[in-house]
Amino acid sequence: MSPTDKKPVTGIRHNKRHTPDKPLRIFHGRMYFALQALAGAAWWLGVITLPALCDATLGGLDPLLVSIIDIPLFVIGSALAALNFRWAVWIAASWTTLVAVFMVIYATVTTEAGLGAVLMVTAALGSVIAGTLMILGKIPSDRLIAGPFAFRSSHTRIRGQLLVRTTIQLVIFWGVFLVVLPAIINSFEDRWNLAVKFPILVLVAGFALLALFSVLGVWSARAVANFGSGTPLPAAMANHLVVRGPYAFVRNPMAIAGIGQGVAIGIFIGSWMVIVYALVGSLLWNWLIRPHEEADLRQRFGAEYDDYAARVSCWIPHFSSSDDDSDDTTDDNSDDGADDDFGDSLGDREK
Repeated sequence: MSPTDKKPVTGIRHNKRHTPDKPLRIFHGRMYFALQALAGAAWWLGVITLPALCDATLGGLDPLLVSIIDIPLFVIGSALAALNFRWAVWIAASWTTLVAVFMVIYATVTTEAGLGAVLMVTAALGSVIAGTLMILGKIPSDRLIAGPFAFRSSHTRIRGQLLVRTTIQLVIFWGVFLVVLPAIINSFEDRWNLAVKFPILVLVAGFALLALFSVLGVWSARAVANFGSGTPLPAAMANHLVVRGPYAFVRNPMAIAGIGQGVAIGIFIGSWMVIVYALVGSLLWNWLIRPHEEADLRQRFGAEYDDYAARVSCWIPHFSSSDDDSDDTTDDNSDDGADDDFGDSLGDREK
């Protein structure tokens, strides 16, 4: 049976051998809350002793009034969550999220306490992840690849249609994640008085990096369409596994391009928050999505993918004399005239 004859796989869970067991995940959540309790206590000590820290994180808010509510719910609540009191997990995570929303609104309206808003948003994200680990014993990341984002092979293999769809996908995704979201983040950064002026040469370097990684992104996307009979979109993936184009050197060129573009955008517009956004997003993708993608590839392509994964690194490009992009590979799975353009190709989908 050829890979294209297999049923599309949705919601694949990665092999349990590659993931920590439930008790260890719960332990990780408890350790986060322990660190958060210590950090919260240290922050309140700094607020009391350092007026500059108080102004940067609380602005015009009354420290005494805030401490009466925050210390029991945030500091003590996090400490109790670290001791594995499940009810404390709900209290600490809910309170942290509520405070984060309030601080974002407060900092945006008053232009004060911008650093406090950033810290509380970070704490809220960490609390939600750690709390989910403790309550569920895992992060239900399989729900992120359901519905329109479920893994499915492309129904068409006509090169023209695939290239058009790939172009549309790039325009939409790059527009959202590299233009709209960075613009919103940068506007908050300016409003919260957290902007840092970058030297002009750094901005120029950011533009050069943006161009470089954009070329890599286009090259990778076209490789998926030309050699894989698919698109970068999970709902219309490549039908064949390829080790050609940029995929001959690294398994995730599309992801590397996206991360590089995000960081480059942050450098180019002089926004450290956009750089952080790109790096945090890449970590979340690597942790939550990549294992499911690799499990899907392994199920659809079996030993072929295992051999490819053994030869080509996930993140570090590998160059050797054996890597070539020649067209001398034939594909025995071509079954109609529409596949003629891809008959001698192996394909891969976006990572």
